[in-house]
Amino acid sequence: MDSATKNFLGAILFFLLTSSTFILIDANPIGVCIRNCAQCKKMFGPYFEGQLCADACVKFKGKIIPDCEDIASIAPFLNKFE
Repeated sequence: MDSATKNFLGAILFFLLTSSTFILIDANPIGVCIRNCAQCKKMFGPYFEGQLCADACVKFKGKIIPDCEDIASIAPFLNKFE
């Protein structure tokens, strides 16, 4: 095999491996849920219970995904900060 063919096959292999990794990461609803919890924690700071949110993600297996812009989806994780 010449070097051009090896480079081409290497590039194809790299593409297949990285694309399948991204698909697996995005397809995990628990991971999406936990990332959304982290985003909401960054947005709301001490008013948002990030650990409680992450625990709910694991407990419900990612079936409820918090949306930081939807008050109904994050209401259980908000608290009054005094």
